[in-house]
Parts: sequence; C-alpha cells; structure tokens
Amino acid sequence: MEAIVDIESKDKQSIWLPMVLAGSMFFILGCITWLNGAITPFLQQMLELTPLQASFIISSFYIAVTVAGIPSAILIKRVGYKNGMAIGCMIMAGSALMYIPAAKMQMIEIFLFAQLMIGIGQTVLQTAVNPYVVKMGSEKSAAVRVCIMGLLNKSAGVIVPIIFAAVVVSGLVEGGAKLTQEQKDIMANSLITPYIAIAGLIFIFALFAKFSPLPDLVFNEESKTSKGEIKETLSHPHLVLGVIGIALYVAVEVIAADTIGSYALQLGIADYSVMTSYTMGCMLIGYAIGIALIPRFMSQQSALMMSGIAGIVTVLAVVLGSNNSFLLSNMLLVPFGGPQLPDPLLCIALLGFANAMVWPAIWPLALDGLGRLTGTASGLLIMGIAGGALGPLLIGIGNAAGLGAQGAYSLMIPSYLFILFYAVKGHKMRSWK
Repeated sequence: MEAIVDIESKDKQSIWLPMVLAGSMFFILGCITWLNGAITPFLQQMLELTPLQASFIISSFYIAVTVAGIPSAILIKRVGYKNGMAIGCMIMAGSALMYIPAAKMQMIEIFLFAQLMIGIGQTVLQTAVNPYVVKMGSEKSAAVRVCIMGLLNKSAGVIVPIIFAAVVVSGLVEGGAKLTQEQKDIMANSLITPYIAIAGLIFIFALFAKFSPLPDLVFNEESKTSKGEIKETLSHPHLVLGVIGIALYVAVEVIAADTIGSYALQLGIADYSVMTSYTMGCMLIGYAIGIALIPRFMSQQSALMMSGIAGIVTVLAVVLGSNNSFLLSNMLLVPFGGPQLPDPLLCIALLGFANAMVWPAIWPLALDGLGRLTGTASGLLIMGIAGGALGPLLIGIGNAAGLGAQGAYSLMIPSYLFILFYAVKGHKMRSWK
C-alpha cells in the first residue's frame, strides 16, 4: 500500500488536488448513473418493453450495490481509497464495452448483465470517494463539500442525456412510434460508438486516480473489516437509520430522474430522452442553494427537514395534477424558448430540487462520531444505494396494479416521511433504548 497521510492534518492549500480527483470521480459517476434515465426509455421503445420490464433496466444497475457493498468496503480497507477509485473505474470501463454485444444481439438479458456489472464498478468507486470527501476537512462543512461534488455529479446528469439525445436518438424515430426491424437495427447500432467512447473516457480517469500524487485517508493497520466490526457499526442507531434514509432517498431520486423519460414516452413526448436533464437541472439549483446557505445560514439538519417537506408537497402535485394543464411550463419554460410540458411531468422534474440536499446532509450526520468504523459505515451507507433498485420497480408495479402511470408516484410519500423523521429525530439517536 502507498504511504498514507491524514488529509485533515494538511493545510488548506493541499486540499485542491484531492478535490480535483474526487470531483472527476463524481463526474464519472454522474455520467454513468444518469445515463440510465436516457437509455431506459430508448431501450423500452427499441425492445418494445412494458413499463414494468423497463424498470428492470434501472433496477439491475442499483441491485449491484447489495452484492458489492460490503465487499467494496473490505477491498478499500486493503488497497486504500485512492486505489479503490482506480479499480472502480476499471470495472466500469470494462462493463461499458458489454453494451456493444448487447446492442448487436438486441437482447435485454445482456443489457441487464452489463447494467449489473457497471453498477458493481460504481459501488466500488462510491465506497472509496464519498468518505474521502467527508473526511478531507471539517465535518461541520462536509455537506458543502459533498454539495460541490454533487454539482459535478448532477452537471453530468444534465449534460449526458442531452448528448445522448443528440448523438443517439436524434432523427431516429418519434417517441411512442411502432418500429420496424430496420429501425430497431439502426437504434441498436447507434449505441456502439458512444459506449466505446464512454469506456475510453473512464479508463483515462482510472489512470488519473492511480498515478496522481494523491494523499490517502488514515487507516488503522490492525483493523480488519469483520463480522464483529460490522456488528459494532450496526450498534449505532443514527448510522442504521441513515442507511435506511439513504436507501429511501435513492429510491425517490432514481424515480424522479430515471422514470421521467418513460412517463414522457407514455405521454407521447418526442424528446423523452432529455427529460432526465430537467430533473438534474433542478437538483443543480438545489445544490447551489445548499452551498450558499450551509452551514452559515442553515444547518444540515434543517436542510434535510425542508427536503422531506418539499418532497411530500411535490409528489402530491404530481399525483393530483392534470396532464392537460401546462401552467408550470408556460411560466418557467416557454418564455425562454423551452417546450410546453404537462404539469405532472414538470413536477417530477421539480422533485430534483426537493432531493438535492438529502444525500449531502445524511452522509455527515450518519458518519458523525464513528471514528475507525467510518470505512465499514461508508460501505453500509453505499449499500443503501440498492434502494434505487426498489424505486422504479415500485412505480412499475403500482402502474400495473391499477394506480396508473401517474398515481403510482404516490408510493414515494412514505420515503419522504422517513427522511423528515431522520432530520427531526433519527440522526440524534445514539441508543436503541
């Protein structure tokens, strides 16, 4: 293992390089994660999938966290956070190349396996980079640093769907149109070059992570992740509740970002592949506000509480709104040359604003005071990302069960209620008694 230094003990001028590397990792994570929102309706149309079948494309990506969460924590403990970032990138680069045979054979099974493998890579990367950002400075301002990383992550979420729509989708077929086999072949072949480029870009970032003169976090050399350490970590209620909060948050975040395209496809919206960009744009606004206000004008707890309330209100607007009403887009988009979109569709995008501060606030609150258990706790928190596998499935099942494409979004409300509970009480709990 490379020489390990304590980032927190170094002066502020030395933090810029770790921030640059961590920022690049978050950008790559954003590119891969939020591409799901663009490719899901694309594959739904190309492979003629039902909404429930399409939800498995997203779920297979996030279920990888359940498989790789604890193994990732063990790996990071052995090789270090910096090498962990490089390994995660290498797994993601190799997995991106699997999309080429998947496209050639037009087999959903290969797409799902590729999604699973690239999800494993991003789990390793997430496990390495998140605690790195939290621990590179004061914990009181950790949410601000995570916000900065989130800006890069969500910026990728704005850019990637637009590029995907311009490079892959543009000029192929109209949303909701019945496809001929020739059209399906054209759509499939259009995926090959972009995924080769994605694999190459991620490989370059892997080299950057491996060979940059980056300091690593301090490790207790005698500490090994074991069943005993996991049990000890789970004895902290605020951490366990934080894991649940992360799981429920990721579920609603993924619903807002990755199902909005499928909902737009069902409404016959032509530019369905760019809808994720609207959700990510709203998240960027939320992150920017968080950076400006935390911790000077608002605590992490207060931001989390407001996020829970905003989520509940916005979900009600989605469920109760009319698809024949265009009031919001006429006020917010049309005057600036944007499209006219139904109010419920735009409210799904506005959930991005409600979601923005949840992840940055829960992480430092959940890791507070854990010391040497931080690495294992981070692995458990990363496992919470598996909630992203549940969210789209719930929407698909709710749709098929009779709630309809719009009514199924009401299943998000319990998640926001728990987030509100964690903000008010859960993060303070240090005992189960």
